[in-house]
Amino acid sequence: MRLRRPGTGWLLVFTTTLFLSSALLFAVQPMVAKMVLPLLGGAPATWITCMLFFQSALLAGYAYAHWSTQWLGSRRQAAGHLALVAVSLVALPVAVPRGWTPDSTASPVAWLLLLLIVSVGLPFFVASSTGPLLQRWFTSTPHASAQDPYFLYRASNLGSVLALLAYPVLMEPRLRLADQARLWAGAYVVLAVLTGVCALTRWRVPVAEPELGVVAAPLRLGTARRLRWVALAFVPSSLMLAVTTHVTTDIAPIPLLWVIPLGLYLLSFVVAFSPRPSILSALIKQAQPFLILQLLLVLTATRPLLLVVAANLAALFASALVCHGRLADDRPPSEHLTAFYLWIALGGALGGVFNAVVAPLLFDSVVEYPLAIVAACLLRPPNPDRAAKPNSHRLDYLLPLAVGAGYLGVAALTRAFGFSGQARPVALVTAVVVCAAFNSRPVRFGLAVGAVLLASALPLGSPNDTLYAERTFFGVLRVDRDQDRQLHLLVHGTTVHGAQSTDPARRLEPLTYYWPLGPLFVPPPGRAPTPKVAVIGLGTGSLACYGRPEQHWTFYEIDPAVERLARDPELFTYLRDCPPESDVVVGDARRSLSRPSGEEFGVIVVDAFTSDSIPVHLLTRQALDLYLDRLADGGIIAVNVSNRYLDLDLVLGDLAADADMAAMVRDEPEVTEAQADEGKAGSVWVAMAREPADLASLAADPTWVTLPPRPGADVWTDDFSNLLGAIRRE
Repeated sequence: MRLRRPGTGWLLVFTTTLFLSSALLFAVQPMVAKMVLPLLGGAPATWITCMLFFQSALLAGYAYAHWSTQWLGSRRQAAGHLALVAVSLVALPVAVPRGWTPDSTASPVAWLLLLLIVSVGLPFFVASSTGPLLQRWFTSTPHASAQDPYFLYRASNLGSVLALLAYPVLMEPRLRLADQARLWAGAYVVLAVLTGVCALTRWRVPVAEPELGVVAAPLRLGTARRLRWVALAFVPSSLMLAVTTHVTTDIAPIPLLWVIPLGLYLLSFVVAFSPRPSILSALIKQAQPFLILQLLLVLTATRPLLLVVAANLAALFASALVCHGRLADDRPPSEHLTAFYLWIALGGALGGVFNAVVAPLLFDSVVEYPLAIVAACLLRPPNPDRAAKPNSHRLDYLLPLAVGAGYLGVAALTRAFGFSGQARPVALVTAVVVCAAFNSRPVRFGLAVGAVLLASALPLGSPNDTLYAERTFFGVLRVDRDQDRQLHLLVHGTTVHGAQSTDPARRLEPLTYYWPLGPLFVPPPGRAPTPKVAVIGLGTGSLACYGRPEQHWTFYEIDPAVERLARDPELFTYLRDCPPESDVVVGDARRSLSRPSGEEFGVIVVDAFTSDSIPVHLLTRQALDLYLDRLADGGIIAVNVSNRYLDLDLVLGDLAADADMAAMVRDEPEVTEAQADEGKAGSVWVAMAREPADLASLAADPTWVTLPPRPGADVWTDDFSNLLGAIRRE
């Protein structure tokens, strides 16, 4: 007969409870983010701000777990926690309160944080405290590993990773938001019951009760050690958020990608705190400097997509594993477990504060990404096999300066020999090869990487001059002057959102995506031109040049900075010089259009980009119903669905069929070289109307074709969208 190991049953209960609590924590994050995204126009910074809230709430939960276990007796603490769990049940199911709208003229960060506190704060706080509390409670069980419960952290983070992966693959495509919230609430109730079972250990197993107000074990953790924990938690947190911003705005602005960096970040905890370190883990740590170097080679690239995204994610995972591995190696005895997790949570929360609040105030581009890369290099453990040579510490600072100077020198020589187009790649490859020789010395390697990043950020003879740059909650805006093509370009992330020629003869010509839209504003035979036009998304304002003097155009723009740029006569003059009278309404378009006014528009153009993607909440059944309410008889709704990664025209075909509307698509994603030189760009547009006759002016153009619906496809609504199903399969 096989003997059962003592405490095996408790191990199963604690592992299950920890797994469930972490799964709930990280399933609710994308769910709540999806709830609030429509209120903020789908901006990627919404996710970063949500991450700031969740990291801060996690810190609060860890602080509560630490201080309650230190200052309350075991049974008092368990009873108090169960009471808190019971109170948190009244906040279920999670939902966004009605009537909450952000101030359209100010940064919505504070508003969003307050909204999250009200909607999900208490359940998330309680669930976040479960991890350190239950690991501390586990020390009261008779299990053989009770005095070293850190291995449970692995189960906790594994639940987090699986929940993050399950949300976009299983939950989002199959469940509406209300159903997701109910499912989460049911699982939370199960967590409450399991927590009660775990609390029995505080009564069933005899433990010494500390005197009230007296810390059970004196804190002998040095300040330097605690600060090291904070730094080792801060850097991967900041790096994860920076990778998220970079990948989802500059490379592939697909919301589904938001969870992947966080998933890899959590997976690094799973690997680092594994009780049996694997050979693969050791190899990844050794490969980290080389993964950083290959990232430098593609940091500003967007093609090929899979390679570039993989390079960013691989460097993130390896760097997080290095930092979290050092944390795992330095973990204290179990009596300091809650303090250890508290300092880790503090570092993670500070990373969120830096990326979500501090960096946007200090920088006009995503500078926090290269800073986090350099910091991750500096935190590599030194190679003990390499003995320091005389003057080696001085060389740690001098050689990186030489690398930066060498980069600029090689670039200058390459241009001098007539290879201007290859100057940057040749200099970059040369510098990366030199940096590889420094990989065993963290300070030298990190500073050399920083020198390369700094040198590569210099213009080096680029034909584009940056006239203006600004970073807002909605992304990085930049106005470039293209001297070769005589253009001013409005750039959001890496996507051009409009352009105007500096040639006086072409200053009133709509360019980029808008040049083929003339027929859209030509009324069918026998009809007068529409007196009013609405445009969701301002850009440079170039669409106004299709207007007539007797018309009134209303632009709806969520980012106040875009209006400032469009009205700056030194940058763009479409709004000033084009024929129609126009005004700009700042704020989310759906909320603005829903205000009662009785105003109807003959044409409604939806052109609201978030870098390279249209906010999902503008492509739902409820959004289309709103457009139809404001559309005059015989009017047309036109939507710019130009996108590198999503087939949004198919989504609109489904919506049009659901609303019994006629729909046509103009799909010309490429232009000729001559057209590109003129500032024109390929685009995909969908036009919808109540009757086919309303699209007569487009039907006469062979580039416009009928758009059919997809058989059996689910129509997107405010609480259901399937981005996975819209990803381009080419």
